[in-house]
Amino acid sequence: MAKFSWRKAAVVAAVVPLVALSACSSQGGKPADTGGGAAAGQVAGTDRIKVALITHAAPGDTFWDIVRKGAEEAAAKDNVELLYTSDPEGGRQAQLIQQAVDQKVDGIAVTLAKPDALKDALKKASDAGIPVVSLNAGESVSAQLGAFTHFGSNEKLAGAAAGEKISAEGLKHPICVIQEQGHVGLEARCAGVKEKVPSTEILYVTGTDMTQVSSTVTAKLQATPDADVIIGLGAPFTLTILKAVETAGSQAKVASFDMNAELAQKIADGNVLFTVDQQPWLQGYGAVDALWQAKRGGFKIGGGLPVLTGPTIVDKAGAANALTFAQQGIR
Repeated sequence: MAKFSWRKAAVVAAVVPLVALSACSSQGGKPADTGGGAAAGQVAGTDRIKVALITHAAPGDTFWDIVRKGAEEAAAKDNVELLYTSDPEGGRQAQLIQQAVDQKVDGIAVTLAKPDALKDALKKASDAGIPVVSLNAGESVSAQLGAFTHFGSNEKLAGAAAGEKISAEGLKHPICVIQEQGHVGLEARCAGVKEKVPSTEILYVTGTDMTQVSSTVTAKLQATPDADVIIGLGAPFTLTILKAVETAGSQAKVASFDMNAELAQKIADGNVLFTVDQQPWLQGYGAVDALWQAKRGGFKIGGGLPVLTGPTIVDKAGAANALTFAQQGIR
């Protein structure tokens, strides 16, 4: 596994079974008398708190299952009632933040894919004295929107890592496929690729409609015979792109961002060159645990700076190891 990183952050996880409520809430176990902390397999003896995790997840995107699993394990350890909600549309995500404020939660963890749509709702959270952390998207605006830290990858650096890897493979004409126009993190990924490989083209697709993703990518490849690599920005999209390459009769290689078990297998088999992993399990776990630490002792993880969970390049050499964890749902 080749790594591209300039800062590493370690988060220690205690794995505890958890039952997730069907709507949006996850329940931890009965508190153990641990003097305020928790040993492995136990639940913290601190007072039970309520944390809202609000993401921009689109239906069917398996990436968010991994984020949520990490958050739920932290919630189980920390005696946290976790309220999980999501909506890919910025205005509706803002409404979910307002809902959490109205519920008087003890903390909010939120993704900032479309920060302009969320700033007013997040100000209301700050005005109400509710601590906020961000995760996954919006690192560059996290602090100004009131979050005391951010858990995620630096997306511009992640894109640059992909660009360097593509260049090292001798590829010269990438197509970078963005599945949600206006998403700051996805735009930054492609910008990073383009910084390293200036001939990079951007292709926008509608990520909520895989049929449209497939047809748009197929048409683009048929119209661009000199394209030698196409990059998906999420595992489900890359797997669709892989089929579209075959349909188009293209010779383009395929690369990716993010991970699931099927994609890890494709990398191991040599069908996908590599993926840029941002370790989403750590994002969910770290965000919830940081809010508990803030409530428990006023601790502020990160010192006002982002806690980086990536980027890490996973290619064929590291795919077998990554597949083991992906099959457990934590990569």
